Amino acid sequence: MRVIWTVFRKEFIENLRDRRTVFSALIFGPLFGPLLLTGILKLGMERNQAANDQPIAVAVAHAERAPNLLRWLRQSRITIDNIVVDDAVARQAVLTRQRHIILDIPVDYGARLALGQPAPLLLYVDASDAAESGKVARVTSVLRQYGASLGQLRLLARGIDPAIANPIALQSIDVSTPRTRGVLALGMLSYLVIFATLMGGLYIAIDTTTGERERGSLESLLTTPAPREQLIYGKILAAASCMLLSLVLTVSACAAFLPLIRLEEYGMTANLGPITALCVILVVAPLALAGASLLTVVASYTRSYREAQTWLSVVVMIPTLPLAFMTMLGLKPSTALMAVPSLSQHFLITRLLRDEPLHAVDVAVSAGVTLAIGLLLAWIAGRLYQREAILG
Repeated sequence: MRVIWTVFRKEFIENLRDRRTVFSALIFGPLFGPLLLTGILKLGMERNQAANDQPIAVAVAHAERAPNLLRWLRQSRITIDNIVVDDAVARQAVLTRQRHIILDIPVDYGARLALGQPAPLLLYVDASDAAESGKVARVTSVLRQYGASLGQLRLLARGIDPAIANPIALQSIDVSTPRTRGVLALGMLSYLVIFATLMGGLYIAIDTTTGERERGSLESLLTTPAPREQLIYGKILAAASCMLLSLVLTVSACAAFLPLIRLEEYGMTANLGPITALCVILVVAPLALAGASLLTVVASYTRSYREAQTWLSVVVMIPTLPLAFMTMLGLKPSTALMAVPSLSQHFLITRLLRDEPLHAVDVAVSAGVTLAIGLLLAWIAGRLYQREAILG
């Protein structure tokens, strides 16, 4: 252990003196990432609130055919812009984004409405325009409400209770709490924490392997009486320590910046106090050893600093891949999935943010498997440094 400790102390202190490493791994990522997340969330919340309060502009063709409908739309904070278009022109206008929503009232609208028949309305929208999807949904809801109100008036005119058309009175009971709703806004937090943790040891993993090979110091280091595997174990420990430091800084920055969003104004709460932040650090900490060992193994196969940067920039994304597929596959927390590194940490972080208790079995499986993978990769790295080919 003395050899491992000596190598660890040397590499850790030397990399802390490197301004590039300190800035990129321990300042830029841990501080800029949480600050960016906070800014995006705050801007998104404010934009959504502003969008709900602002009126929506709808272009209406042949507005004179439905005066009552237009009055209903204006009462629902929808401004009307009268235009004269046919089907082809309306389609082209929406497709080219000249107009976002066009409502066309057909010539037989009034006649069919007077006969008690379904009156047609043509709503031209672009379903691929994500920026306008909220406005489209709001206009569609207003039109359906108008249709429902006409249906109720028709039943009343015939002496029929409108409630007879609704045999089921569905009441949706929302049992969510401000903390559980806050997780919806903090969905990217686990990805940010895991990614920043891995990036914290990226440059030290490159510098202690390929960097030393390029500087010519690796050969003299491996000729010392110390066992080669102990030398690389010390380097891995130094990289893992930088990852842990990055983890602590990232979680602390998130805990400091998130109150600036004021989620309470939107009925949410960011459950990331000191105790929760400490628990997040503890559940993610085993990932540091696995990440440091993985980066060291991959960096050992590269022949230049630039090549190592290219490969490790891709490899560092691998542990975050399970998070990308989680939503697509609809994965739910289970004991089996707790054996998948990064995915298990995500599930545990989510439970902490929701203020749900952690199961001892899940925590043990997550930490145990992640640490076992880290130790296995560290052993593989030690075996690689037994070969003379490691010198290039």
